[in-house]
Amino acid sequence: MKPIFAAAVMAVAALSLGGCASTSSASVASSVMAAPEGSPVARHGALSIAGNRVVDASGQPVTLRGMSLFWSQWAPQYYTAETVDWLVRDWKITVIRAAIAAEGNDSALFHMERELAKASVVIEAAVANGIYVVVDWHAHRNHPEHAEYFLSEIARRYGHLPHLIYEPFNEPLRDGVEWSRDVKPYHERMIAAIRAHDPDNLIIVGSPSWSQDVDIAAADRLDGSNIGYTLHYYAATHKEGLRAKGDAALAAGLALMVTEFGIVEATGNGPIDLESSNAWWDWAEANGVSWMAWSVGDRDETSAALVPGAPVAGWREEHLTEGGRILRDRIRTANIADGY
Repeated sequence: MKPIFAAAVMAVAALSLGGCASTSSASVASSVMAAPEGSPVARHGALSIAGNRVVDASGQPVTLRGMSLFWSQWAPQYYTAETVDWLVRDWKITVIRAAIAAEGNDSALFHMERELAKASVVIEAAVANGIYVVVDWHAHRNHPEHAEYFLSEIARRYGHLPHLIYEPFNEPLRDGVEWSRDVKPYHERMIAAIRAHDPDNLIIVGSPSWSQDVDIAAADRLDGSNIGYTLHYYAATHKEGLRAKGDAALAAGLALMVTEFGIVEATGNGPIDLESSNAWWDWAEANGVSWMAWSVGDRDETSAALVPGAPVAGWREEHLTEGGRILRDRIRTANIADGY
């Protein structure tokens, strides 16, 4: 462990021993009241899980639809308030996902405070717009000390806000990784770290095989309240077989969110598969499963919503890829139908 990072972990431990910030009814109510009139948070308030559904403060089912930002170290220009503002105003998103990079030499593993700052910008922009925000520790491998520090800091700073949703492990790998042996104990540690500061907000956990083994997780589920499970898919690669795993998890009582999906292949590239994408959207809507598309980035691949060099906001049609135009239309149509 690097000395600077060790000191940071010790600081978090001291905070925990000294007492944790509690979520008061007054502060949550104040945050909801301060949300822009008619915004998702103003309408729904704090989210929770009842059975296999995400519900709002009135107990009514909620389906969120929005976008995931790209890896934070490779598309940092879109981790701005301007980008979030534009996505709310023009795309009508009700949720944004901050994919805080926890892999690679330029990631939060080596630049923790810089990446925490990016997460803060996105969270605060989401709060200003009255939308929900998924804070995603975007890793494929287990980095528990770093993850615990990051998630504890996010919960300490923002856990009193009803906008916040945690995703502690983006996509655990498949080979040599088992839910009960490897991933579940990791999540138990992260949940404890989050709950020390935030007793209520949603925690959406990943499973092996790139967050596809939700049926396996359902057979040995995590204890605790307001814990859901993410199901990731890429429509040109994953079809009926993966939806069957989702059906099995829902039947077992798990609440699911699709915190990341693509309308292309699992590589993030290749042709758009609209037939499979429509089947997935129909499945999600029928089951009240929220969804966030990959990604707000200008990488030269078909999963990117933006063409290379696109500005941070104010996108015109020529700034959008074919996939970006499809996603914008789908999100706008569904959320406008819901009154946003």
